[in-house]
Amino acid sequence: MLSDSLPRRSKGIFYGWWIVLAGFIIQMFSGCLLFHGFGTYVLPLQAEFAWSRAQVSGAFSVVQAESGLLGPLQGWLIDRYGPRAVMRVGFVLFGLGFVLFSRMDSLFTFYFSFAIIALGWSLAGFMPVATTIAHWFWRWRSTALGIMLVGMGTGGLLVPVMVWSLSIYGWRTTAQASGLLVILLGLPLSQLMRHRPEDYGYRPDGAVGGRVDEKGRKEQEVEPSFTTRQALRTSAFWFLALGHGLALVVVGVVLVHQIPHMVEGMGLSTEMAAANVAVMVGMTMAGQLVGGYLGDRFDKRLIMFACMWLHGGGLLVFAYADSVAAARLFAVLHGTAWGVRGTLVNTIRADYFGRASYGTVSGFTSLITMVGMTLGPLFAGFVHDWTGSYQTAFLVIAVLVALGSGAFLLARKPELPNVGAVTS
Repeated sequence: MLSDSLPRRSKGIFYGWWIVLAGFIIQMFSGCLLFHGFGTYVLPLQAEFAWSRAQVSGAFSVVQAESGLLGPLQGWLIDRYGPRAVMRVGFVLFGLGFVLFSRMDSLFTFYFSFAIIALGWSLAGFMPVATTIAHWFWRWRSTALGIMLVGMGTGGLLVPVMVWSLSIYGWRTTAQASGLLVILLGLPLSQLMRHRPEDYGYRPDGAVGGRVDEKGRKEQEVEPSFTTRQALRTSAFWFLALGHGLALVVVGVVLVHQIPHMVEGMGLSTEMAAANVAVMVGMTMAGQLVGGYLGDRFDKRLIMFACMWLHGGGLLVFAYADSVAAARLFAVLHGTAWGVRGTLVNTIRADYFGRASYGTVSGFTSLITMVGMTLGPLFAGFVHDWTGSYQTAFLVIAVLVALGSGAFLLARKPELPNVGAVTS
């Protein structure tokens, strides 16, 4: 394990990029084992326990709801104690949750194991890594976050491996192996995280003495520094959270129900459905890199507005899809929108409110956005159980997301209140 110290202003690769690499790997196995991989468990669990689609998808909603409810506390812990301590606890719980899942035998123990998984994933997953990157980068923040997020997409490309493992070894063995892998890889990777670059003689982006803009102002004078309370009082915070939450309705529905829809609704084989997931994830990865590039150069609000229409259009195509070609079109539209928007919505928060309380502000955002990730899969599951099809649910959600695109246009950059500091 690494010590707590780093070389003071060492030459060579800026240490922030090592953090990005560690975050990439963390997101990769999180994406494979849970975020993208959860859908691979739906049909095997239904076959063994005869649960309804809504009951099975409810576990994914438990993950999202718990992560959202924990968001403010988690963000405060990260801002107060740094990411490493939080992530160590998280990886242990994340792994143990999978081990418990592999041994469950009832709906209660199924939900309980996923509650543990949710707690661990929340503490060890996206938020602590994104918060760390937000501290280590300023000018290249979108690019760095986009590269890290490609790890989640890379994990999605490994979904066919999950399908293969489930078919050869069964879901219990696959889940148990996943838990052990999380602990063995997660704990060493968490050691690479360092909270603030200034504590180690660095500045964001590796700059020396602070970056200077075209008007001669140093970086510290350019970047805002909102407290959590000040951020929550702005309309920009609420519009960003609303747009983000509506987008995640689509994301949650697709993650849980895309494979069952393609297998049962469209008649595709499990392998063909998994291959379409891989196409979607590949487009997401490309979108994350493109989004990172565009976000450092153009108005993020306009790009996210367009992405919301791509989300809605993609789900509309999926609702009526009856061929592999239609499924591929959905994968391209939704994957591109997800990749670009997912990168920008997280970086614009740091652009608007600064680094000082980024973790806590993000935590309060997750408290709102988790509503979309929680209710979306449940709504689609109930509609399927009621009508025998996902079409109505997909149509309703597509219209909702398209109409919600205006939230990003209304999220204008706020002015920092010219008052004394308010504690968060």
